This record gives sequence, C-alpha cells and structure tokens, in this order.
Amino acid sequence: MRSNAAVGIGFALLSFLPLTGQPAKLRLLVYDPGHFHATLLQKDMLPELDPRVSVYAPLGPELVEYLSRISLFNNRLERPTNWEMDVHTGPNAFDRMLRDHAGDVVVFSGHNRGKIDRILASLSAGLHVLADKPWITSADDMPKLERALTLAARNKLASYDIMTERYEITSQVMRELVSSREVFGQLVPGDAATPAVSVRSVHHIKKTVAGVALKRPVWFFDIADYGDGLQDVGTHPVDLIQWTAFPDEVLDYRKDVRIGKLRHETVPISLAQFQEVTGVAAFPVALQHAVQGNTLEYRCNGIGDYTLRGSHVKIEVLWKWEAPPDGAGDIYEATFRGANARIELRQGAAESFIPEVYVMPTSSNAGSALDREIAKWQSRWPGIAVRRGNDGMRIVIPQRFRLGHEDHFGQVAAQFLKYARAPQSMPKWEREFMLAKYAVTTAR
Repeated sequence: MRSNAAVGIGFALLSFLPLTGQPAKLRLLVYDPGHFHATLLQKDMLPELDPRVSVYAPLGPELVEYLSRISLFNNRLERPTNWEMDVHTGPNAFDRMLRDHAGDVVVFSGHNRGKIDRILASLSAGLHVLADKPWITSADDMPKLERALTLAARNKLASYDIMTERYEITSQVMRELVSSREVFGQLVPGDAATPAVSVRSVHHIKKTVAGVALKRPVWFFDIADYGDGLQDVGTHPVDLIQWTAFPDEVLDYRKDVRIGKLRHETVPISLAQFQEVTGVAAFPVALQHAVQGNTLEYRCNGIGDYTLRGSHVKIEVLWKWEAPPDGAGDIYEATFRGANARIELRQGAAESFIPEVYVMPTSSNAGSALDREIAKWQSRWPGIAVRRGNDGMRIVIPQRFRLGHEDHFGQVAAQFLKYARAPQSMPKWEREFMLAKYAVTTAR
C-alpha cells in the first residue's frame, strides 16, 4: 500500500555543490517513527534540508500520531513549518526504503530491538544515519556497534545518536567548571561510598510533549524491545559523565570502564494506568510474564556503580508514573568531586525545580578562581554571574540561555548536519565515547 500526504517533515543535509554553486539540500528518510523524538527533530524548519521527506512505516497508530504532530507544527500560528511528506506503508517497509533510495539521510526513532541491524544496513546502502538512543540494548551487540562506526568512517558517512543533554546550558557550564584546573582541580578517584561522580535521573511515564498528551506505544513497556531505564534514558547521564569529566579525550572502553554492582527495580503499572497512557485495553501477550493480577511489574529502574579511568561513578536512572503536582518534572542532578571544589547540579524545591549549578569550594583559592573563570565567559554567555550564599556559590544563568528540552533536538540536528557535510570532521573521541557509553548501559 502506498499513500501520499502533503503534511510535511524535513531534515536535509549539505553535501555536494551543484553547477549553480549553491549547496545541495539533502533529502530525509524517516523509518517507523514510533517514538515522539522523531517529531521533535522537525519542530522547526532547517534551511539546509529539503522540506519534502519520505516516510516508510507500517500503517498503524504510531504513524498516525507522528503525522498528526507534524500537522500541528505545520498549522501552528507562530513559526509554522512547511514539511511535505511522501508516506509509504505496507509490509517490508525497511527493505523498500533501501530499495527506493529516495533520500540521503535516515532517521530512526522507534523500536530498539534490531535497530543496530537497520543502522548497519543503512550505512551499507550509503545513507547517513541519525538514530535516537539507544543503538543497542545488549552487550552482545557491541561488536555490531563497532562495525557500524567503522563502516561509517570508511564510507565517509555521518552516524550519530541524539544526545540532547549536551546542549543544556547547565551541562555546558558544568563542563567548563570541571575543566578548570584552578576552580575544580583534578577529578578525585573517590570510592563506592563517596563516589567521584554521582548522578540521578528521574523520568515520568505519563507526560505532555509539545502541548499534547503523550501516548506510549505498547512496546515501551517491553524491556526486551525498548530497553530498561539504564539502557534507554540512561545513555544521557552516562554520556554527560564522560563528556564532562574527560572532554574531547579518546576513551578506550576495554581499559577505562570497569563495571561494579548493578541492580534493577520495578515500577508497578496498573491496568487502568496502562490503558490511559497506551489506549490499549489489555496487557499484551508479550508482557504477561511480568503481570501479576492487574498490575504490570515494569522492570525499568537501574541503579549501580562503575569506574571511569579509575574514578568511581554512582548512577541512578528512575522512572515514575507521573510528576508530582508541586511543579517538579523530569529531574537530573549530578555531583562532580574535584581536588579544589565540588560542582553540583541541583533541581530541588529550593531551585523551584529548575536546574542550577553550584560550586562548593574545598580549597581557599577556588572562590577567586571562579570569579576569574566567570569573567572569561562573558563573551560567550554575557551576563552570567556568581551569587554567594550559605548553600554555596550559585552560577546565575541569564534566562535567554535556557532553552527547553524540545529545542535541543534542533541543536543536535545542526551539529549532525555539520558532520554530514564533512564526515571527516567528526572527532575520534565521538566514536570512542559511543562505545564507552554503551559498554556501561548494556552491562549486566
């Protein structure tokens, strides 16, 4: 079956120069957009991309949800998009996508089971790949991940996963602080009781995205397909840990990563809650092994520790049903311990649940060093300042630098476009960071 819909999506890439001397726009392919991240990549137009995009997916509620969100973007009053869509449905959609070769770049944001095989096939077909996390959910697939990254480099293709949290202003400020030898010093080794790095990431199953109540696909609750919390959203804190502590350094996951103790916990999901968030009347057969009575024991939370280049890391990745009514949404908190200071990201009630960066000096010179560091940042972040208080030295970040999570997808896309235009410009540390990250998230 084939259907064509003038609804719109886009994402293109700069590649070759045509005879006019203008950069050619690359064409986007979207395969089975089962996760809402596919739509967030298209929340705004990107001038480098052809507005006409080919979508290949089974005909079902996930495709309808995806097209509906794109339609909302096209018809909003402020900054409407003008994506155009060629929609191809039916069996063997992936094989048909490769055979038609109607684009230059493929976006994957859906089922995680078998995703790495689809990535490998797409790279073999000469397509750039921008794929949502996770690329793999099992350590058994680490060799495939290595093959994919090697294949992309050999074929001069860009392959990238969507690490939006790097573009959060607080993440960038923490990275600069941890990199400052005067303010932070060296990362301490720590131990299991007092780790060098500790992070806590909390997400919610029931939520609103781009102003619309989010419908979760049934397979979201199947950890064999979607992955558990550490394998899925855990990719973000694990990426931020190494990106912050060892910026631009080439890691070797076989030597630099040592896994400690990991444990998993369940979140009870009642049948009524399952119906509310999926729109499906009953727990499917694939989930029955985890159903007790009318409750699904959703094994999604991951808690554990590991060492990265000898420094101890503690990580908590937690799912909860719904954010509390006090204003707290998804939460990310982190602490990095250095010889001169602790750098803390807090997001509690005292911060009105807005992420804020604090410096807690352990050296008498850290305060004056911070003032000098803040002065150097003025050309990059005009107006950034430090406020001293009993709870530490808080970095005051002007509101204009605080973008919402949904806006970071466009920033990831912009970086990806640079790599797609010049794949050789992707630094080696990006490849090794991916390997180290997935070595942690898939560990058992």
